[in-house]
Amino acid sequence: MIQPEAQSHRLSYLKLVLTMVLWGGTFIAGRLAVREVGPFTAAFCRFAIASLCLLLLTYRFQGSLPRLKRAQILPVLLLGLTGIFAYNVFFFSGLKTIPADRASLIIALNPVAIALGSALVYREKLSLLKLTGIGLSLLGAALVIGNGNPLTLLAGGVGMGDLFMLGCVLSWMGYTLVGKSVMGQLSPFVATTYACLIGALLLLLPALAEGLVGAVAQMSTTTWLGISYLGILGSAVGFVWYYQGIQALGPARAGVFINLVPVFAIALAALILAEPIAPSLLLGGSLVIAGVTLTNRAR
Repeated sequence: MIQPEAQSHRLSYLKLVLTMVLWGGTFIAGRLAVREVGPFTAAFCRFAIASLCLLLLTYRFQGSLPRLKRAQILPVLLLGLTGIFAYNVFFFSGLKTIPADRASLIIALNPVAIALGSALVYREKLSLLKLTGIGLSLLGAALVIGNGNPLTLLAGGVGMGDLFMLGCVLSWMGYTLVGKSVMGQLSPFVATTYACLIGALLLLLPALAEGLVGAVAQMSTTTWLGISYLGILGSAVGFVWYYQGIQALGPARAGVFINLVPVFAIALAALILAEPIAPSLLLGGSLVIAGVTLTNRAR
């Protein structure tokens, strides 16, 4: 007979795998969305929907959204500015110009950037194993961006789409480093809800300037489905399941599952968008995932 704890862990593992499928799908949904609308419009619509869902979930699970203390306002504003506003402008801008599978492998560098940022800001030590993981990930990313030849990067062979995705990595690093201090005072659920609300507000004016009202009126069903997927499944549901996994299994064990995101993104991009899988993508992606695994596990 399966013990209740073991059954609970199995459910957590299932939710984490499904979360990685959902997050892998965000690259396909984003790619579909930006075919018709601009990056600010797509990002605003995504987080307007996500903010509404997270508010409802916050009241459902926590009873209310607690008011911020004065000292918490600036850090939470920075969360919204980095993790929501900047990240998603870079995300949707990048997906306008490069394939979803390529984008997912560049963004897979997030844990590596966070490890480097933590070493610089919080003076966290980088072990030899962690440095090896960082090196493998950077080599893999260079293979992906350089289409199999890392030396292409030295000759200025980096496209704007690649740079936008690297901007995502830097934005998420900033979000995570700021979040380390915020999470000591607010629950991850509440902090993320505030970050989404602030990010949506910051995105509103540029989205209006980009033609939000006209774009919303003319969006096709495919675009609405893509944005709804991003807001509901990719943001609200994914966030809830991921943090339930962290609570059940701990951050280290739950965090390893993030390595599956580019795997699912590549598979879904090939299946839904018919994007070809180049050998350099497979080799570079394998190095990125192996390097990220070492970086996460090293102490």
